[in-house]
Amino acid sequence: MILDLDIGNTLSKWRLKDSASSEIRSRGAVWTREEWRPGSDIPDLDVVEAVRISSVARRAVLQDTVTLLRRRVGVVHVARSTREALGVTNGYEEPGRLGVDRWMGTLASYHLAGGCCSVDCGSAITIDFVLPGGRHLGGYILPGLRLMKESLKLGTRNVAIDPDSEADELLAPGKNTVEAVNHGIYMAAVSAVNRIYAEVCDREGVAMPLLLTGGDARVVSRGMRVPHALWPDMVYGGLEACFPLTSAERAGRLSGAPRVPAPVALEKIRAGLAFSMLL
Repeated sequence: MILDLDIGNTLSKWRLKDSASSEIRSRGAVWTREEWRPGSDIPDLDVVEAVRISSVARRAVLQDTVTLLRRRVGVVHVARSTREALGVTNGYEEPGRLGVDRWMGTLASYHLAGGCCSVDCGSAITIDFVLPGGRHLGGYILPGLRLMKESLKLGTRNVAIDPDSEADELLAPGKNTVEAVNHGIYMAAVSAVNRIYAEVCDREGVAMPLLLTGGDARVVSRGMRVPHALWPDMVYGGLEACFPLTSAERAGRLSGAPRVPAPVALEKIRAGLAFSMLL
């Protein structure tokens, strides 16, 4: 089995992948803590032959995790943000400072769709662009839905937005404080993503495919105005592309990769942007 780890500042996700069939056998998530304990925080290591890790947690958390795993597993791959990988040139002035989860998502998206916009809707909402040809432009970081809600300190942090809600409902004025908060932060998030996508496509003169991932991707997806795809395993896809271990991965087939719809015409994006600027 292959153990893939996506260690975030808040949540750490894992999955077990069959190294022969490339099928996902199990998956889970735990809160990121100072110390990981075998049997509770991570799955049974007796069945694991290789590990791939993407981590944005504190350095000590990653070091402790790697030390633990290397005692039990023969092969441990740790992803790093580099100046260039898989045909993509990192757009950061200091490439190592780009969050490795963003880098993995960017590489996976480019591998799947070529020039693209990848959006990760987690604790923060991150938006990255890669032009056809592989030049990463850099990106944007916004507070995620939960962070925005916590910042208001109105006692609504534990009342989540229903991911099955219709966009029209979420964009309507709230009829109580919880609704007003949820609808307000939803409006802020989806408006920002829509506007940033349109602005960058307009400036660069190219309409790019759009992919969403992260815990709040489903709900943000409902407010997007352009065709897009949801890819929950986008960061894992980056690990697969960087460290291919199965025959399917070596052939370029990434787990759970969605069909990416073609973007709308650039002229339509520009027309919508011009209209919004008139309002």
